[in-house]
Amino acid sequence: MLKRTLFISNPYHLSLKNSQLVVSEKAGLPVKTAPVEDIGFVVLDNPQISFTMKLVEELNENNVAVVFCDSKHLPSSMLLPLDANHIQNELFRAQISTSEPLKKNLWKQTVEAKIKNQARLLEKLGKNGNQLKTLAKTVKSDDSDNREGFAARIYWNALFGKKFIRDRYGNPPNMYLNYGYIILRSAVARALSGSGLLATLGIHHRNRYNAFCLADDIMEPYRPWVDEIVVNIEKEWPGLLMLEKEQKAELLQLMTADVKIGENRRPLMVALSQTTASLARCFSGESRKISYPVFE
Repeated sequence: MLKRTLFISNPYHLSLKNSQLVVSEKAGLPVKTAPVEDIGFVVLDNPQISFTMKLVEELNENNVAVVFCDSKHLPSSMLLPLDANHIQNELFRAQISTSEPLKKNLWKQTVEAKIKNQARLLEKLGKNGNQLKTLAKTVKSDDSDNREGFAARIYWNALFGKKFIRDRYGNPPNMYLNYGYIILRSAVARALSGSGLLATLGIHHRNRYNAFCLADDIMEPYRPWVDEIVVNIEKEWPGLLMLEKEQKAELLQLMTADVKIGENRRPLMVALSQTTASLARCFSGESRKISYPVFE
């Protein structure tokens, strides 16, 4: 079932009634309701939003990712359940004891999938993706030759021009990319939690200050879906210097983007769960291949 994404930017009060999320004016007048079981994400973008702990409990029980935005209206933190899978202890142990050779192989698969999807996006936009296709074929275990980095330079130059520098604090469209990637990261973290995995323990990312290393690993092949939305935003709103509600709404459509994974097409949010479930099988020894999507 496709879960809904709610974006709330007014100073509303959020509560729970009959398993429904109730959005109300501060005066108590209800504005909107939604069944909690139908929600996948709630994005809160106003410092005056308030909510009840009973609602938080219900959101956690339904594995809803609650994303909080900062004073700059950018996603800055999220709420995720600590116990979202019935065999979580077993999966944690398998994940922790994963061998280094398997991790290196899984990262090789991840980088290959990412570069191939970048090449397909370039071709969809009428650009040349042949260099990236060639690089994808030469990725070694653990990407020891940093084919990901070489591909990135080619990719960004082709996508946004040779003057573009991908920098978190750089000029547009960096801010749109940041927003989309944070939403994607939240979605991956939610899917990992639902599959009973620790988002902290990465297969490649190992920053001691990063609580979502595995989410940062697994999101890599999904980034081109964010990039495509940003390209379209640049076309529709040329010269835009700030993210407004319209552009945020476009980026939140990421969750329902059409994704081909295996022989099936499904919304990106559902595809992520398939990817993380396949990763759990790799950790438990049932498989050695992650199910990643193919960009079309």
